[in-house]
Amino acid sequence: MELAHSLLLNEEAYNQLGEVQKAEFIFEWLRYLEKLLLATSRNDVREKQKTLVEQLLSLLNNSPGPPTRKLLAKNLAILYSIGDTFSVYEAIDKCNDLIRSKDDSPSYLPTKLAAVVCLGSLYKKLGRILGNTFTDTVGNILKAVKSAESQGRYEIMLSLQNILNGLGAAAAPCHRDVYKAARSCLTDRSMAVRCAAAKCLLELQNEAIFMWSTDLDSVATLCFKSFEGSNYDVRISVSKLLGTILAKAITSKHPGTAASRQSIRRVSLEEVLELLGTGFLRGSSGFLRASGDMLKGTSSVSRDVRVGVTQAYVVFVSTLGGAWLEKNFAAFLSHILSLVSQSHPKATQTQIDAICCRRCVSFILRTTIGGLLGEKAQLAVVKDICQAIWKLKKVMDAVMSDGNLETRVGSTDVAASQHMLVCALQELGNLIHNLGTTAAPLLQDSSTGLLDSILSVTLHPSISVRLAAAWCLHCIAVALPSYLTPLLDRCLERLTGHKSSPEAVTGFSFAVAALLGAVKHCPLGIPHGKGKIIMTLAEDLLCSAAQNSRLSAQRTQAGWLLIAALMTLAIKSFVSHCGDLLTEEVIQRLLPPLPCAVDLLTQLSSILKMYGSPLKTPSVVYRQRLYELLILLPPETYEGNLCAILKELAADLTAPDIQVSASTFLLPPLCHQDDLLILSPLLQETDHRFIEEQLLLGNGVACGSLEYDPYLIYEKDVEGDSVPKPLPPALSVISSAAKLFGVVCAHVGETQRLPILEQLLDSIKHTKGARQQVVQLHVVSSVSSFLKYVALSKGCLGPEELKRFALTLVTGALESTNPLLRCAAAEAWARLAQVLDDGAFTAGLAQVSFDKLKSARDVVTRTGHSLALGSLHRYLGGISSSQHLNSCIGILYTLAQDSTSPDVQTWALHSLSLIIDSAGPLYYVHVEPTLSLIIMLLLNVPPTHAEVHQSLGRCLNALITTLGPELQGNSTSISTLRASCLLGCAVMQDNPDCLVQAQAISCLQQLHMFAPRHVNLSSLVSCLCVNLYSPYLLLRRAVLACLRQLVQREAAEVSEHAVMLAKDSREELTPDADIREVGLEGALLILLDKETDERLCHDIKETLNYMLTSMAVEKLSLWLKLCKDVLAASADCTAITCVDTMQEEEGDKGDDASVLTTRHDEKSHPFTNPRWATRVFAAECVCRIINQCENATSAHFDIALAQEMKKKDSRNDFLVLHLADLIRMAFMAATDHSDQLRLSGLEMLLVVIRRFATVPEPEFPGHVILEQYQANVGAALRPAFTSETPPDVTAKACQVCSAWIASGVVSDLNDLRRVHQLLVSSLTKIQAGKEALSHLYNESASTMEILAVLKAWAEVYIIAVQRHKNHRQPLKTTSCLEDSIRNGSCSSDGLLDLVYADLGTLSRLWLAALQDFALLTLPSEFASQLPAEGGAFYTAETSENAKLQYYNSWALILHATALWLTSTGFVVADPDEGASDLSRPVTPTSMCQGSSSGATIKSPEDVYTDRFHLILGISVEFLCSLRSDATMESITACLHALQALLDVPWPRSKIGSDQDLGIELLNVLHRVILTRESPSIQLASLEVVRQIICAAQEHVKEKRRSAEVDDGAAEKETLPEFGEGKDTGGLVPGKSLVFATLELCVCILVRQLPELNPKLTGSPGVKARKPQMLSEDGSRLVSAALVILSELPAVCSPEGSISILPTILYLTIGVLRETAVKLPGGQLSSTVAASLQALKGILSSPMARAEKSHTAWTDLLRSALTTVLDCWDPVDETHQELDEVSLLTAITVFILSTSPEVTTIPCLQKRCIDKFKATLEIKDPMVQIKTYQLLHSIFQYPNPAVSYPYIYSLASCIMEKLQEIDKRKPENTAELQIFQEGIKVLETLVTVAEEHHRSQLVACLLPILISFLLDENALGSATSIMRNLHDFALQNLMQIGPQYSSVFKSLVASSPALKARLEAAIKGNQESVKVKIPTSKYTKNPGKNSSIQLKTSFL
Repeated sequence: MELAHSLLLNEEAYNQLGEVQKAEFIFEWLRYLEKLLLATSRNDVREKQKTLVEQLLSLLNNSPGPPTRKLLAKNLAILYSIGDTFSVYEAIDKCNDLIRSKDDSPSYLPTKLAAVVCLGSLYKKLGRILGNTFTDTVGNILKAVKSAESQGRYEIMLSLQNILNGLGAAAAPCHRDVYKAARSCLTDRSMAVRCAAAKCLLELQNEAIFMWSTDLDSVATLCFKSFEGSNYDVRISVSKLLGTILAKAITSKHPGTAASRQSIRRVSLEEVLELLGTGFLRGSSGFLRASGDMLKGTSSVSRDVRVGVTQAYVVFVSTLGGAWLEKNFAAFLSHILSLVSQSHPKATQTQIDAICCRRCVSFILRTTIGGLLGEKAQLAVVKDICQAIWKLKKVMDAVMSDGNLETRVGSTDVAASQHMLVCALQELGNLIHNLGTTAAPLLQDSSTGLLDSILSVTLHPSISVRLAAAWCLHCIAVALPSYLTPLLDRCLERLTGHKSSPEAVTGFSFAVAALLGAVKHCPLGIPHGKGKIIMTLAEDLLCSAAQNSRLSAQRTQAGWLLIAALMTLAIKSFVSHCGDLLTEEVIQRLLPPLPCAVDLLTQLSSILKMYGSPLKTPSVVYRQRLYELLILLPPETYEGNLCAILKELAADLTAPDIQVSASTFLLPPLCHQDDLLILSPLLQETDHRFIEEQLLLGNGVACGSLEYDPYLIYEKDVEGDSVPKPLPPALSVISSAAKLFGVVCAHVGETQRLPILEQLLDSIKHTKGARQQVVQLHVVSSVSSFLKYVALSKGCLGPEELKRFALTLVTGALESTNPLLRCAAAEAWARLAQVLDDGAFTAGLAQVSFDKLKSARDVVTRTGHSLALGSLHRYLGGISSSQHLNSCIGILYTLAQDSTSPDVQTWALHSLSLIIDSAGPLYYVHVEPTLSLIIMLLLNVPPTHAEVHQSLGRCLNALITTLGPELQGNSTSISTLRASCLLGCAVMQDNPDCLVQAQAISCLQQLHMFAPRHVNLSSLVSCLCVNLYSPYLLLRRAVLACLRQLVQREAAEVSEHAVMLAKDSREELTPDADIREVGLEGALLILLDKETDERLCHDIKETLNYMLTSMAVEKLSLWLKLCKDVLAASADCTAITCVDTMQEEEGDKGDDASVLTTRHDEKSHPFTNPRWATRVFAAECVCRIINQCENATSAHFDIALAQEMKKKDSRNDFLVLHLADLIRMAFMAATDHSDQLRLSGLEMLLVVIRRFATVPEPEFPGHVILEQYQANVGAALRPAFTSETPPDVTAKACQVCSAWIASGVVSDLNDLRRVHQLLVSSLTKIQAGKEALSHLYNESASTMEILAVLKAWAEVYIIAVQRHKNHRQPLKTTSCLEDSIRNGSCSSDGLLDLVYADLGTLSRLWLAALQDFALLTLPSEFASQLPAEGGAFYTAETSENAKLQYYNSWALILHATALWLTSTGFVVADPDEGASDLSRPVTPTSMCQGSSSGATIKSPEDVYTDRFHLILGISVEFLCSLRSDATMESITACLHALQALLDVPWPRSKIGSDQDLGIELLNVLHRVILTRESPSIQLASLEVVRQIICAAQEHVKEKRRSAEVDDGAAEKETLPEFGEGKDTGGLVPGKSLVFATLELCVCILVRQLPELNPKLTGSPGVKARKPQMLSEDGSRLVSAALVILSELPAVCSPEGSISILPTILYLTIGVLRETAVKLPGGQLSSTVAASLQALKGILSSPMARAEKSHTAWTDLLRSALTTVLDCWDPVDETHQELDEVSLLTAITVFILSTSPEVTTIPCLQKRCIDKFKATLEIKDPMVQIKTYQLLHSIFQYPNPAVSYPYIYSLASCIMEKLQEIDKRKPENTAELQIFQEGIKVLETLVTVAEEHHRSQLVACLLPILISFLLDENALGSATSIMRNLHDFALQNLMQIGPQYSSVFKSLVASSPALKARLEAAIKGNQESVKVKIPTSKYTKNPGKNSSIQLKTSFL
């Protein structure tokens, strides 16, 4: 193929190829040439032009296939448009000669056709350049039409279209001739020719004025004729032509002179509508001929004409546009409704006709109103429709009220108005259904009287109208859930009041049933009690039915209908809707009526004979109901009646009176989904499915309509919002019978099957003609259903004869003329083989088909048997042997090439695709020949046979799947295959048929999945963009499925390609224009707004989500602008301006103004009036964008950083810069009419508040960026608290309120009050409990609202308490606190004050809610103990729904309640305190205070205990069985609640005194720590553990104290031991609090430091290892665990403390050892500090001194000290890098905190002293400083036994060090500090020394100090260090001098040098004071800043 890539055709390579490859080669060359020509310079083209033209023209004679000739023509045109045009006339002449040729042989045809196509293409591209040649050309082509066959006519029409397109107005001389030719082609027998003619005429009408003026009528009549016998494509093309011409006739401004203008009169709208109406009502018979038929009363318009005209109406209105429709809607509506009015009785004379016409009218209304109008215009339309209904109602009233029976014209008027009413009501329902809650203002508007109008026609005499009204009410209830309950009430009230009117009984019972059907679509439900009311009413109707014979039928029907609807239930309804109630027991109770029902079934025929026809329809309905019920029930339940049922079924299926063949409705379920597509384009899903369905059923069969089965009114919605469309009972009974036959036949004994099958076969033989076809159809479908059932349930068929019968039956059907029957038979054929599962039998079946296919010549046999082969493969894999596969493929290849019959080709290729799919790898050997066959056919099959191309596409798709990932390979063979696949796709992409294009796209999608590098993304994306708005549903689906796959992998590239292509493209194609303006993303959003197909909408959303995920951060502005446009396009101007006036920001003024101006400039808005669903999606997108930004850089949430980065590169874009837009979007959404949008808007606001609450405002330090938007937030929230807002919106708004208050954005109390006030109002509303809330919704809705309010308050209270705590800690002085409160600036307490006012109420409600929650979470075995009437906020019936609501909110309520109880110290006996102003206190059941009935009043102690256990119980229950979906929020809140609880003495005493309770809590917390990795949760758990241990300590202390008080006089020895371990010291696991705590702490420590566990590290104990720094979280956890460990000894008895001490010491020292890392500046790591603190706590424990434990403790502590010392010495020569300071500090802690006997034993003391000596030698100045500081504290120790040995050993050493520094003078601050600390140590020695040694020490100290003094000269020039030293020395001398004056004096006297120096220094100092030399800052407290902080902490 690479050889084909050149400018000129490589003839050498070409000539070496075979025939098939030649065609491929040429096509590939032409494809390449097209791209190349556009990219080559004009001069290069001109050089080669001559040769190129010759080559191209010579190809004309090579019989090019359709795709090749199209490309050839295109290239020729491009070549002339780029190069020279002088030789173009020769080319045109040559083409004309070829067309004139007399050669009519088939082989010459392609050449002629190619010439025709070339002419079209040349004229299209070059147009008027070609001058006058066109008259000859057109004449020549038109002459050729007369003799051409269908392909020729097709190509000529398309060619003429191109010529007209290129020439424009210049072609006027030929217009009439072309028009004549196209007219005849428009009614051609070939459908493709009709389509082509329609396209040609569509092009012609652009310039040919006569078509939409003088000849308008004849054009219309012609189009009506063209619709007769048309297919879907023709209807699409011709309706487009007709609609466009009629639209043009109305709108065109005629050009030309005055004279011509007078001759052409303007056509009015009425005339145009009249014209269309004629076609609709009288078809193509026109005006004159119709009259004769009408007199005879025979004329009925064929359905395809009616459907075609219907589509033309839609095109007509769509062309004129939405604005036109809005203006002319009233006229349009009255015309459309008149189509089914009394003025045209022909259209509605039979029920079948009437239903079909109504369908068409509904379709016109739905498509125009639903598709063209925005929401505002739709609201206006609703009013118009209401008026129409009122008018019709008046007509009806006049007729009904006229007492004179003569004038009551047999109710013809009533009957005639009924169809108009049905259409109006259905459209009204659909409209409101789609408008959703945005329609609310309409229903409140009394002038429209919408509900009254609907309710009034519920009494209409026609049942269809009553049903339509009921359905309309259903739609209103689904759209506006708040109307559901009031409507139900009104209907029930009228039903009860009008029991004596038959119309009222049926009408209102329909309405109630329809409303009950709406309940499942309304999440908020209806009050529970309504069910009981309806049930009572239904029973009443049933009981009173017998009282009045005139009403008995209606009342009975109404009664059962209500019960059935209640069960959404007759038995059938119950079985299908209440699956979860259908237990074994219930089924047993349902069974008794079944046998009686079957008996009645068998008696029906005799009853019918007696009573005749009135019972005919009811009996059919009865059968159908019973069959449907039996299908739903398990067959075992009616085993006894199987035979009787089977006989009845057989009789039904072969009944003599069935005339209609309903194959299109019976067979599709029995055929395979893929096969259906080849059989009937009508079965394919299209946008016109609603009206096309009637053609599918054939002329004799009625479409579905609600009056055939009113029970469907409450069923689940069939298709989205459209009315249920049950088929007539006569049809649906057959369908149910066939389905049931399968089930029953499979369950009767094998012997009974045979006679039934024989009977069925006979019945086929004994009928003739059309009857025979019908019976055969029924029998085959029931046998197929039987085989399918047996195959799926793995049953067996039975005796041999049965197999023979089945085979005979199926073989007969395989050769039926009905294609659907053949299809079902092929499926049954394969199922038969599947059931028998016998290789020989299967081979036999295949052989039968082979033989038939070889011998038969008729289309029917060949199609049936070829599909049979495919089906066999589908169900049985590769039919085991490869020779079968080979022969199958061989035969299908041959059939696929049978060009005489496109049908045979289609079926054979389809069958081949099934074989490729099922053969899998076995097919590998056949891939090449199959692929070349497919390519050959694609290049040669005429485009008019689209169905063949579709099957080819399916084969290609299957082949690509078979090749799979191997397509990526680089071998020659794979490259060739891949090139062929791509070529095939290219051919299909160019095919005019949309379904073939859809196939091409899905093939390319597969290729892109397997070999992405080889698919040209830009051309694929361009193809997708062009078809984005295609009128064909399946093509749009294919486009989106492909896009969705592409953007998952390369969203950015796809988006770029789309925009590039849109910019390049010249054409104003709608998608391109959109993409140019708003990118692919915007185009998809526009499509989402217009699209109605659910699957497509889902795909669009998915695609947009993938694009958003991968690109939102890079293209932030684009995405936000799109979302903003969608949300703003519909927002009311008023809403926006109101925000802007409140906005008090200067910087954004320009911004606000711009929003308002863009509103009015419609051009800038690609989105006009988007629907609410699209707006909701846009709001969700904004939330997703914020989440995406969160995972990106932090600059998105930091305005200073964002602005800085934006300055660096203006392309940078950050979310925080768009905050104003985010707030505005949230505001627009939150204040919309649509409830769903309000919810999304509030969610967006919540996300924005949570993400941006902490972002500071750089311009105003101390403020946050969100503060400026507080007015907007308040305004967005306010509407959600009005009384008519639904509870779910209010609940969401409460959440936003609490988040806003809690976020801390607003500090000013007055500002906070605005939002706080909203919460207060909702609190007032819910105080009355579950009774006072709205009765519009189910009780669980009010539960949701109450809990949302309580949760919001809880969150606010928790935050208020936290802020109060944080604020209080740093401010110790109360006065400043009071001042700040007085000024109102301090919000921390202010917020608490705000909440405090309502705290009394809140606490009571919180406790009640918690009690409800506790009741609801009880296991099911306690159900009997629950209160019968429910809890405080839920009713017993709705408890299941309520559980979820409680589960969402209990945690914060629990935390708040615990905080409140803490704040009261747990001792407020009466929660009513301070809440006397409540209207009616909610009494939490059985809690707090007794009820008024005089039940026992609890003591305060009992009340506290109850509350304590409530909170503890809920927490433990939750924490001990954490569900996987438990949120972090709940767990944290629960732990915080426990912390709050244990902050107060009273609960602590409860826990302390109940050891089992403490242990249980510890075990639960241990479990939480094990199962939840989050550090915050683990820290919170540890805090609770610490509090439990404190509680235990307090308890032990208290017991010891009281024992001492009681036994004050007794001897100490006799006191019992308190604390764990008692006298023995044993701790029992499971019974010991201390043991449980140790387990938990070990768990935490070993997780962070696995080395602490010798088992884990496998070492015998201490092993040298590098210490490590833990993460911040890890350090916190370890520190918290150490604090708990150090508290444990205090909980034990002395003996107990001995048991645990080794463990505690091991762990504490272990942490020290593992984390003692050297840090700069001699700091200690936080874990080391914590372990030192813990050590100090343990060492100073009273247990160390208690008599019973003293000795053991001393031994253990000595061992511990040894361990610390051992850490120092390298064990195995590896030098550890432990921090000496940490270890020295630990030793110091031991020395200072234990009793002297621990550290004074010589061996230990010596080692300790050595360590100090060694450390003093270390050069690191920081280490030396710290060492001096530690020695300082040891030297000061009061017990000489401890301190003296250190002084003896180390003093001289220190002295030497100082003298050394003295000699060389300190050089830097570190040495200065060392010197200062050393001096301090010496001074300490002076103070602790005995009196007689002091003088010596002072004598040593003074010379050193004096040596540092400077005289005044030296002082001036000294360095800062020397000056500091001078100051320090002088100050110390001043202090020492007076203290030891005698020594001082004698020393100064004895050394004149010292004296002189001292005097000079003092004198110099005085001078410097005079000169005001600022005294050095350091002198005040030298060395203070560097002194170690540990003094306070550890020593």
